[in-house]
Order: sequence, then structure tokens, then C-alpha cells
Amino acid sequence: MRRGHSALWHFVVVGILRPLLFLLFKRDWRGREHIPREGGVIIAPNHMSWADPLVMSHFVYESRRWPVFLAKAAIFKIPVIGYIVRSVGQIPVYRDRAEAALALRDAEKGLKDGASVIVYPEGTCTRDPDLWPMTAKTGVARLALTTGAPVIPVAHWGCQHVLPYPTKRFRPFPRKTIKVLAGPPVDLSAYDGKPLTAEVLRNATADVMAAITELLGEVRGETPPKEPYDMNKARAEKFAKRPGNGSAEPAATKDGAEEWGGAGA
Repeated sequence: MRRGHSALWHFVVVGILRPLLFLLFKRDWRGREHIPREGGVIIAPNHMSWADPLVMSHFVYESRRWPVFLAKAAIFKIPVIGYIVRSVGQIPVYRDRAEAALALRDAEKGLKDGASVIVYPEGTCTRDPDLWPMTAKTGVARLALTTGAPVIPVAHWGCQHVLPYPTKRFRPFPRKTIKVLAGPPVDLSAYDGKPLTAEVLRNATADVMAAITELLGEVRGETPPKEPYDMNKARAEKFAKRPGNGSAEPAATKDGAEEWGGAGA
């Protein structure tokens, strides 16, 4: 726990949000034993809804860890909210800018200091029509291979019924059950000692996403697709079908940035 005003804001945030979340959601939580009680750890969940960060914060906090997110830098500029977010130890992510390296540096420092850092590998809510995880950024793999911190895959289901993306229509009633399942650390030992090439990072990321997707299949009681949805590929195909576009592909957007996931939808 941080000292001074940070400790105060920790108390305020927990005192308000924790009781509220107990009231809003019914819980079906499993796998908290896989989250280590101390030491740096990366929590890697799937992402479907605006409400996901609240649920993951609650899950990690009840696992006796303080949740630290990689959050969009814009959030830190919002009056009052930005101050609170920074005071409780969250890490800003600067997408598509030179400062992106700062998020890596700050996240690495947090992990080495023993933080539990939550990173959404996809970087945004999935665009898969059936809400399965899609292809991901490589930031989680880079963090894990750089620091040696374990990656705990987490799948959850139910938030999309409360606050579906991309709408902001809040639907708390009737009270929903949120299912969360954490798995054992992803085995990334095959990449130990290897240079962090693009291929190594992509393969390690694929291993992380395969673990998350397998857990989500268990939570949903369904068989996941063999290949993850590729948002950039889908956009390119849609663009190419428009009259007059030929075979040209649209430029990558922020959602298609290679490296960083985060807490933003």
C-alpha cells in the first residue's frame, strides 16, 4: 500500500467500489489460487465490455492483490479522475507515440517492485462477432520475457450483458452472474534466452491468447474457433470490397497498433 494521499485514495476507491460491485453482480469465480500472493505478476484477461476493468479489479483484489492497469493516457488528463487514477498506481499507455516506451519502462518497474499488472492483450474490446478473443498485441509477451514475471491467463463472461460494447447503455437488472476463471501461468519457457524478435513475440503472444481462449471455452461450455478473429484482416477485406478500392488496404488504426494492449476499450 502506498503512503500519504495514495493510501487515502486506495481506501476511498475500495470503500466505494467493492460494496457496489457485490451488490451489482452475482459471482461464479474460479482459479484465484493461481494468482500468486506476492511478487510481480501479469494478469492477462479477454476483453468484451466497458465493464471488464471493474470486474477484473474486483477479482484481483479479492485474490489479495492490488490491481494495476495499463490505462489510456487520456484518462490521466481528466480532472479529478486522472488524479485519482494516478494516485492509486495505474500506469498510462501512450499509443502510437514515442512515449509508448515509457509504459513498458513503468510496467517493468512495477513488476520488478512486485505489482500485479493487468494487461488486455487485445488492447481493445474484441470485434469477433461471437465475442471470442481476437489476435493480440505483443506487449504482454514482451513484458513477460523481459521481466520473467508469470502470465496468468483469465477468461470472463457476462459483462457484455451489463455494459455491451460499443454502446454505453448500462443494464444492471436483472442482476447478472459474472463468470471468471483464472488458469495456471502460461508456459513461455520455450522463449527463454531468445532475442526478442518479432517472430518470438508473436509466437509467445499466440501462446498467451491460446490459454485465454481455452479458458473462455470452458467458461462458456463451447468450442472456440480454430483461428482467432483478425481485426486488421477483416478491415482490409471489407475495404477491398468497396467499389473503386482495388486491392489497396486501409492504414492501420490505433486498434491495430502492434505492441500495446491496455485497459481501454
